[in-house]
Order: sequence, then C-alpha cells, then structure tokens
Amino acid sequence: MSGVTEHVDVAVPIRTAYDQWTQFEEFPHFMEGVQEVRQVTDTMTHWTVEIAGVKREFDAEITEQLPDERVAWHSTGGTRQAGVVTFHRLDEGNTRVTLQLEFEAHGVLEQAGDKLGLVDRRARGDLERFKQFIERRGQETGAWRGTVARPQP
Repeated sequence: MSGVTEHVDVAVPIRTAYDQWTQFEEFPHFMEGVQEVRQVTDTMTHWTVEIAGVKREFDAEITEQLPDERVAWHSTGGTRQAGVVTFHRLDEGNTRVTLQLEFEAHGVLEQAGDKLGLVDRRARGDLERFKQFIERRGQETGAWRGTVARPQP
C-alpha cells in the first residue's frame, strides 16, 4: 500500500468545513476524476471514478465519524484504499483540513503514477479545489452531524 498526506487551510469555521466535507455527493465538484458519489446509507458510499481513462466503481464504508473532528473510511471491494480526513481549528474563522490516504496502485500505469508523485499532486489539487469551493460559497451545501463510533478491537 502507498500513502499520501496533504493539508489545506480554509478560511471558514471548522463546523462549515466539516459539514461540507460530509456532503459526499458534492465531491465531483472538487475532486478530479470523481464522477459520482452516492450516499447509500449513513455509513456506506458508492463511488464512480475515472482516472487516466480507467473507470472504476467501488463501495466505501465510513468507519468513524466525529463531528468537527474526523471522518475515516475504507473501501469494501474493488480498489483497495483507506483514509481519514481531520479538521483542526486554527481560529474562529480558519480550519486546517488534513487528508491521509492509503491505496493500492494497480497495474504498471498506476504504479508509475504513484512513483512519480501524481497521487500526491492530485490529493493536493483536490484539497485546493475544496478550499476554493467552500470559500467561494461561504457556507456548506448541507450537513450530517451524526456520529459513527470507532470500531472496538
């Protein structure tokens, strides 16, 4: 598994940043290659992505969700990936959003892209587009304030 960690500071309160991030169906507006995300249940999402001309679909389970703090997930089939996004209050009107992602590169093209840092650049670009999206709007498109407790070992 490969990994990437990126962050971006957004000029909105922590609640606004978190609430927007929980609107998974809005991800295609700022995530490159994401064609659709459907919220199937409170803890399941279905993704359709196209990267470098390769279209994939997979499900992801939200394994932990704490309002204004973090959202963690892992794929349940197809593309193997897992991640967490955390929200850190910098001050009343500014928030740091940090993304940690682990993934398994498939095939020669994806492995080469990983080694060349393309995944890191894409993650950074997605966070920058999230920043532009939420700062331009100034408010979230919706919110889900429920909690998904961390699984106990």
